[in-house]
Amino acid sequence: MNLSPAAMFRKRSTRAVEADLQNQHLLIQLRWIAMGGQVATIAFVATAMQVDLPLVWMAATLTALLVLNLVSLAALRRGRVPGAAWPLMIDAVLLTVQLGLSGGATNPFTALYLLQITLAAVLLRPRDCWIFIGLTAVLAGALTLLYLPLQLPGEETIFPIYLIGMLVALVIDAVLIAAFVTRINRNLRDRDARLADMRQQAAEEDHIVRMGLLASGAAHELGTPLALISVILSDWRTLMATRDDTDLQHDVAQMQKALDRCKGIVGEILRSSGETRGIAPGRSSVNAFLDDLVAEWTESRQTEALQFYNRIDDDLPILTDPSIKQLVTAVLDNALEASPDRIYLTAMQRDDALVLRIDDRGPGFDAGVLAKFGKPYNSTKPGEAKGVGLFLVVNAIHKLGGEVKAVNHPAGGASVTMKLPLARLAVAQGAADDARRANPDRRG
Repeated sequence: MNLSPAAMFRKRSTRAVEADLQNQHLLIQLRWIAMGGQVATIAFVATAMQVDLPLVWMAATLTALLVLNLVSLAALRRGRVPGAAWPLMIDAVLLTVQLGLSGGATNPFTALYLLQITLAAVLLRPRDCWIFIGLTAVLAGALTLLYLPLQLPGEETIFPIYLIGMLVALVIDAVLIAAFVTRINRNLRDRDARLADMRQQAAEEDHIVRMGLLASGAAHELGTPLALISVILSDWRTLMATRDDTDLQHDVAQMQKALDRCKGIVGEILRSSGETRGIAPGRSSVNAFLDDLVAEWTESRQTEALQFYNRIDDDLPILTDPSIKQLVTAVLDNALEASPDRIYLTAMQRDDALVLRIDDRGPGFDAGVLAKFGKPYNSTKPGEAKGVGLFLVVNAIHKLGGEVKAVNHPAGGASVTMKLPLARLAVAQGAADDARRANPDRRG
């Protein structure tokens, strides 16, 4: 499944929405802290300092802030992401009302405007941020004209109280800015990292598409010379019918077998690229599929190097897609190249997955190859396919919902483990008996 531009846009939009959701949750937490801080401050000033405050109006302002937070929280729970601009502007207005009810510009907690401006700079678009800064400037200016002066008890002056309040406000600003802006930036970095992963995935998908088109074109081009070779071999067999040359007849038979294999590979390429129709995955069982795969691979490679161990107890019915066989044979070919004398294929079932482990006695993977296993052009072999085969294997298995892991053995050699979810391969349970009757157990 390739990522189209529309799909990429949808995924990027989803990632952006996730980051916005996290940031909105942070704003809601900040409001809870602000409400708690305001209640504590008002209670301390009104009781401990005996300052006469308009408690009814201040409580009404706190209620408005509570309603704003509850509305925002309800919207998030419904999956809606409200924009950050309007809630921040309402926060600024409500902060201004509280400051106006408690001394206006002489209230040291006017420093809290700095926290709101910092949040706006991080969360809002540049245009909205400048609008918010303008609104804050207007509100702060209004505090010099429209406010209720603090009525201090006795002969106490406001200056010492102002200094203490300013210190407290600066500490609150510093702590909240450090805590919340750090978390907001972490959310944004996580979003950017996920988008970078998506771009990398899209690039790999595009690479696979290009290689598929190249393979399809090559398969078309190979059709003509293969047909010509087939005609020539047919003529040779006709000529040799009157000659008693056993060695030559054997050679021609081997050539015909190799030609048939080449034609089969070309047909599989065209079939996989969608250029042939009407061939659906066949029904088989896990054991029958693996036995056929091992027998076909051993015969076509003309080697006895493969040792097959089947550890599967329950023979499950599956759909045998040729592409799955190609994935396994590609890894077997890679192992045979590294270890021509002996390789091992072990099949087992873990939970709800088919696990195939291929071990060899070769030199193992280079450390750099292991670090970037499954990436294109990741190989130490000069002049070869540069790791494209393993790249295709890893991506194809990921598309099936599986995973691939590669490790080096401490004593030498390498191991590649492929894990395929049986849910993606299995047929209906009712077909199990038919599959078992058609494919009796041939485990060795």
